[in-house]
Amino acid sequence: MEKIDDAVQRLGDFFYDDRLSELYGTANVGTQRQRYINLLNWHKAFFNVEKAMILSSPGRTELGGNQTDHNGGIVLAAAVNVDSVAVVTKTDDTVVTVNSENFPLFKVDLTDLEKREDESGKTEALIRGVAASLARKGYRIGGFKASIVSDVLPGSGLSSSASIEILLGTIFNSLYNDNAVSITELALFGKEAENHYFGKHCGLMDPLACGTGGIIAMDFREGETPQITPIDLYFDDFEYELFIIHTGGSYSRLDEDFNSIPAEMKEAASVLGKNICRETTEVDLLAEMPAIREKFGDRTFLRAIHFFRENRRVKEMIDCLLHNDFETYLKLVSRSGNSSFKYLQNCYSAKDVKKQGIPVGLAICEGFLDGHGVCRVHGGGFAGTIQAYVPRDRAEDFQLFMGSIFGEDSVRMLKIREASAGPVLLT
Repeated sequence: MEKIDDAVQRLGDFFYDDRLSELYGTANVGTQRQRYINLLNWHKAFFNVEKAMILSSPGRTELGGNQTDHNGGIVLAAAVNVDSVAVVTKTDDTVVTVNSENFPLFKVDLTDLEKREDESGKTEALIRGVAASLARKGYRIGGFKASIVSDVLPGSGLSSSASIEILLGTIFNSLYNDNAVSITELALFGKEAENHYFGKHCGLMDPLACGTGGIIAMDFREGETPQITPIDLYFDDFEYELFIIHTGGSYSRLDEDFNSIPAEMKEAASVLGKNICRETTEVDLLAEMPAIREKFGDRTFLRAIHFFRENRRVKEMIDCLLHNDFETYLKLVSRSGNSSFKYLQNCYSAKDVKKQGIPVGLAICEGFLDGHGVCRVHGGGFAGTIQAYVPRDRAEDFQLFMGSIFGEDSVRMLKIREASAGPVLLT
């Protein structure tokens, strides 16, 4: 930890501008510099402390492998330049106190690591759950005071909960474990906290992408011990900008829709005597198509078809990125979105066909791009965000146009963040 006043002074003297540029992009340095100064001063004033550490955990964007991880699929994802930031001061007790803008003060005593039903859906559940997983694996935990701000907003499609889970994990890792806990372990602890304490289903993909940084391929054949392959490529080398557009809607009543996807893929696999789709092949699936359709229906068959073809597609996408073939990569992005719409069927809820924000967003986006650029559903689907690759010379017009329809704050141009989650080294 360092003196807060010294960090504020160095920020004001532009000493850390190169680091901020690395995390957020050159165009955002001024805004982020002031954000850090404000957070440091807020932390000092609120907690009456003199020293602190700064940590950052990014959001993530899914690039390929839509809804396949739960059946052992391969996913392509990346950390992005919007993040959750914490200014943290270690304490000599067992109490975690979190001051976060627009929220009441959170306090969790780590002498009690049991799940609490009254904390379901609350930040306290994530704090207690992450700490419980760390302690269960023999890692050290202890108290701290933290001031947190986040640009990874709930419902943004950039995995706000995973960003916070990884942030909490890196705080415990840095303060009490000399950064000995791997990102894969922290991601698993975040998943456990969200599933069992927070009360929301999630996989490993989101926290892994948030924690690792850069573009990564994740092969979930082995479930909770995925093979992770970094992809060394800079999107800025190509003449496209990456956008996320929030088309409206809420995930609050979509649990049944989300849960139906892994369940139906597993139903298809069960006809073949397997547990998940990764344990079988498309050839075997096609051979048993009549039995699958008769027993479970056509959608089950179609969702399994999506799994196999999306898995192949992700391998091709990875190969394109490794060989700098961005135009073919974009064609595969488009095919991924097409498969999600037709076969996976996660672009709107069949229970409420009057609300189809994602198809509306795709229609508007495709009309603007007119064959120059691509768009697709982003993430879990059914409501929320779409993703678009837009020619750089049309990016400003695209942002204004889509913002005029869905709201200025609903359109975000993203950069890939290479840095992993962890301390921001203000030394």
